[in-house]
Amino acid sequence: MTTTPAPRALLQAMFHAAIEAAQPSHCVPPHLPPVPAGRLIVIGAGKASAAMAHAVERHWPGPLSGLVVTRYGYAVPCERIEIAEASHPVPDAAGMLAAQRMLELVGNLQPDDTVLCLISGGGSSLLALPLDGISLEDKQALNRALLASGATIGEMNCVRRHLSAIKGGRLAAACHPAQVVTLAISDVPGDKLGDIASGPTVGDATTCADALAIVRRYGIALPDSIRTTLESGRGESVKPGDPRLARTQTTLIATPQLALEAAAAVARAAGVTPYILGDSLEGEAREVGTVMAGIALQTAQWGQPFPPPCVLLSGGETTVTVRGKGRGGRNVEFLLALGIALQGREGIHALAGDTDGVDGQEEIAGAVLAPDTLQRAWALGIHPRDSLDNNDGHGFFQALGDSVVTGPTLTNVNDFRAILMT
Repeated sequence: MTTTPAPRALLQAMFHAAIEAAQPSHCVPPHLPPVPAGRLIVIGAGKASAAMAHAVERHWPGPLSGLVVTRYGYAVPCERIEIAEASHPVPDAAGMLAAQRMLELVGNLQPDDTVLCLISGGGSSLLALPLDGISLEDKQALNRALLASGATIGEMNCVRRHLSAIKGGRLAAACHPAQVVTLAISDVPGDKLGDIASGPTVGDATTCADALAIVRRYGIALPDSIRTTLESGRGESVKPGDPRLARTQTTLIATPQLALEAAAAVARAAGVTPYILGDSLEGEAREVGTVMAGIALQTAQWGQPFPPPCVLLSGGETTVTVRGKGRGGRNVEFLLALGIALQGREGIHALAGDTDGVDGQEEIAGAVLAPDTLQRAWALGIHPRDSLDNNDGHGFFQALGDSVVTGPTLTNVNDFRAILMT
């Protein structure tokens, strides 16, 4: 007879299973390319890129060299591949230097060489090389404005691609005429290749006009250097069908769906029926939380659309339009809105977290929610709605001791949400 673990323990076990399923040590080795006649150059960017490089080194049978850039604190020791660290989510000079060196590394390759590009979420900020005429400071200011605007990840990356000297297919173009094999861990809704780290090795069908429309939609002020670049078309990216991309191929080696299926297996083993609602849910975090609360309440009260015990699983990337001065985090904002809408309903527990271990700009993955969460907050003099209005999900859950802290997970398949009905 199956004994169901305590709700919090089961939720955390599902979250850790989701993270483990996307570990580079599991998903890189089966997808390594054949040994080339020439050299193998390894490059890459993202929160998982150092762990991916380590997996390559352990399983590659021949000589290799290279450079990857990852987030500060996410480095994994490698012997032949250099690991650089840079800032995320706002880029810094270290990322700019790494991007410059990466372009130099692939600048004089031959047709019998192979470039193995290791891409994962976070690579867009880590490969911060502005086009000529645009300063790093201008890129940093725009990045902060985009992060606070409520723009989707696809919209943000469209803008980034048209201001970069390395993203939007430009890195692959620089590798020509070598073969380029990209292994990607997806952290974006719909697993769109051009949005994973802003697609440095993928042709981009969007335009400078599209990027301008996005910044206008969100009322973002642009410095003259960026506005001129977009209005003139000088920032146009490398398009699909460009002959320099003829010898490129990209393989998704880990995805949000894979992580959700791993979590579902844990629930099933515990005697709880899992239902995956989607791997690419988007929208304002607080609004998604309110809607999900409605589904959870209907399930708990009427057994519709699913009979308890069950768990509702979802992934994707919500957004937060920052209006307050709190410590943010889209997963904790979702969870706080969910809790307010549930109003302490018995038998409903939840966890929301980012699989990279960082929700927003905090070194906290997310949090857990219980039926007594609001009651405990009120007892401490914390007003849940005030915390939500101030975008202070991290402050709210940390005060209750309900934060989920994983440390660097060395992977990233975006957000994980689980609502458990017992």
